[in-house]
Amino acid sequence: MKLAFYIARRYLVSRKSANIVNLISAISVVGVAIGTMALIVVLSAFNGIDSFIEGMLSNFDPDLKITAVQGKSFSLDDADFDSVKQLTGVVSYAEVVEENALLSYEGRLKYAVVKGVATDYAEFSGLDSVMIDGEFFLKKGSQNYAVIGEGVRYELSVGLSFVSPIYVNVPRRDFRSTINIDQSLNRGHVFPSGSFSVEQEIDSKYILVPLDFARSLFELEGRLTSLELKVDDQDDVSRIKASVQKLLGAQFLVQDRYEQHEFLYRVMRSEKWSSFLILSFILVIASFNLLGSLTMIIIDKKDDIKILGSMGANKKLVRQIFLFEGWLVSFSGAVGGLILGVVLVWAQSRFELLKLPGDGSFALSAYPVDLQLIDVSATFLIVLCIGFFAAWYPVRSISSDLT
Repeated sequence: MKLAFYIARRYLVSRKSANIVNLISAISVVGVAIGTMALIVVLSAFNGIDSFIEGMLSNFDPDLKITAVQGKSFSLDDADFDSVKQLTGVVSYAEVVEENALLSYEGRLKYAVVKGVATDYAEFSGLDSVMIDGEFFLKKGSQNYAVIGEGVRYELSVGLSFVSPIYVNVPRRDFRSTINIDQSLNRGHVFPSGSFSVEQEIDSKYILVPLDFARSLFELEGRLTSLELKVDDQDDVSRIKASVQKLLGAQFLVQDRYEQHEFLYRVMRSEKWSSFLILSFILVIASFNLLGSLTMIIIDKKDDIKILGSMGANKKLVRQIFLFEGWLVSFSGAVGGLILGVVLVWAQSRFELLKLPGDGSFALSAYPVDLQLIDVSATFLIVLCIGFFAAWYPVRSISSDLT
């Protein structure tokens, strides 16, 4: 084994008799390196986007969200919520009333999700950190205010400096007559105090209002549609989730942040690994250079193979020599590509080489990247596996050269 590796290494680094073989070997190493680098960069870019979206959503979605399995609302007397609030690891909680409504502003209409929360909700959620205009406040004296998503603001053309209110219209629960439309609706108004931007889907449909205003409007006095829990960063969310579920029983649904946007996270992960498979296929194509290079090296070293055979080398030893040769080419390309990929990812995160268009109108100024060990390991292994199969195929033909 050591002899085979030594001879293979000599074949790789020593000057070969045919310059074309040198060139093809170099092309093989470069091709593997570029493919490896592309895998590292692309996977890191997907990780960066995922981390950015998760970070943005963490300002809006709670660590744990409790909703009723049946019906839209529930009372805190329906289960042992006092024990839930006192669980170790639960830092704070927020009562929420959330329902669809029709917004009207200066003649413009839009369906939106009205979310009633306490006036200190910014401290609970950290939503004040993603405000892009105005301030986060829901009450001033007896006047109700609203913090709206940037998409809602855009569609309604809401101006924060104007004095026009946003009217919130919802159907009354027990009203049967359809003769008078106005009497069939509960209507309230709020003044916009600021706008936030988290994620396009959220920005385009959410408006935050005071909790008592939402309860009165939706006729949910003393009830709520969800209870949000904030968990200590040092605690295990899954453990606390299991404890909460055990206390509340099957009549309540407890969701962590991933489950609240399960489809979104699933799509992001599928896109990442689909890109990984596509780039791996490109690496397979690039490995044809390795196959050709190794075939030409075998032809070039035909005399050496015969000499080794006359000295007592068997087929296994000779095959190991050229198999190691192929592995060394793959390994060299993989290591070089990993180094280049890591350097590029570091440079992007440090110097923001590739910037986003828009002159700062986005939440990010440059494409986010996040290098993860599992991606580096998976890339290295897939490159070595591809290199093994690319080297194994031409090595099979060596048996005919030994007698």
